[in-house]
Amino acid sequence: MSPFAEHAMSPARIPGALRSPKRRLAAAGAALVAVVASLAAAPSPAQARPSDPPGDRLTVTVRDAGDGADGTYEVRCRPSGGSHPDPDGACAAVRRQTRWGKEAFAPQPRDAVCTMQYGGPATARITGTWAGRPVDATYDRTNGCAIARWDRLVPLLPETGRTVGAQGA
Repeated sequence: MSPFAEHAMSPARIPGALRSPKRRLAAAGAALVAVVASLAAAPSPAQARPSDPPGDRLTVTVRDAGDGADGTYEVRCRPSGGSHPDPDGACAAVRRQTRWGKEAFAPQPRDAVCTMQYGGPATARITGTWAGRPVDATYDRTNGCAIARWDRLVPLLPETGRTVGAQGA
């Protein structure tokens, strides 16, 4: 042990109240109680957040899709549920479109070059929350880009019939 350490540990450096073993033990016990009390008073990391965010929830309203697909459906993900006919498939479809830095429900770019196809009169609106962010998106099948955007979300959106396009159909 170094001379400095010996000097720091010498009985002359320990306050008079802590020289006896019983008093040192009592002081250590009091310190331990203070530490445990402060830990008990501090919220745990799980309690520190106001509440865990609820699972993803979407409301899908479909019009003019035909074949009994029209209506309003609720979809819950993590865990899957709701009134949608295929909540597991619907959640999986949205997860496939979820990428870092990209909105899963983003509209097609205004400057997109799209094929002249008509996919039918079906329209849809999706509202709710996905990945902790608000969602309010509309869908139709008025051109090739809109049809592809719709089809990427099947079965969240219903699969519709054959598209009619400039190639002759």
